Amino acid sequence: MFDRIRKALARTAPSAAARAARARASEAADAPVSEWASTHGMSFAADGAGGARLEGEVLGRRWRLERGKPTRDYVVGEELRARADLALPEDVAAMVMNRSLKEALESKAFEQSTDQVRTGIDGSLPQEVRWLAMFDEFAWEGPPAAFWDRYAVVAERRETALAWVNAALARQLLDWPAPGPSSQVPFTLLLLRGRAYLRMEYRPANLPTLQHAALVFTSACESALRTPVDVALE
Repeated sequence: MFDRIRKALARTAPSAAARAARARASEAADAPVSEWASTHGMSFAADGAGGARLEGEVLGRRWRLERGKPTRDYVVGEELRARADLALPEDVAAMVMNRSLKEALESKAFEQSTDQVRTGIDGSLPQEVRWLAMFDEFAWEGPPAAFWDRYAVVAERRETALAWVNAALARQLLDWPAPGPSSQVPFTLLLLRGRAYLRMEYRPANLPTLQHAALVFTSACESALRTPVDVALE
């Protein structure tokens, strides 16, 4: 019996040559990312297991973007997630979310809250559901209709949303390089507890998508740092 198990494992386990081939293929695929990062003042590192990390600075603040396995069940395949400690006031809170994801999360939360077997929303729902429940949605003149069709902007205060999502950021959120992520690809951009966050499904998983995600995130950080989003327009 043990011989059969060993033979089965030998058939299914990748050989050293296969592992080495996959590692070489991964390095070759990451080479353009590494080259682009180095020419734009960023560092790049792969973890050897398919994940990778970009690091840079925006207005003197360090930021990090990671590519890896999803940490949200609404993300399929690889996930891009970014974070930067901007030292913003603790009460600054705002989020941009693609509308299809917002509707899907709200529908799931509603289904759970009306289930007679449950006593309320359980812990299986992501934090984004709580933020949607806490924040109000805002819209204003300026961004094109296509922006509002694709995204929802929610915030603790309207002034924060207006100050943060300026015309340049709204345009970048629409101008994904072809064939960029569709409006159905999960996407969130967040200011919370002094930090900025980005999370999105990495689809299509190509260099232009990664580059634009980094641009959107750093632009969002720059907008938050350049504009006093806690007091703007008061």
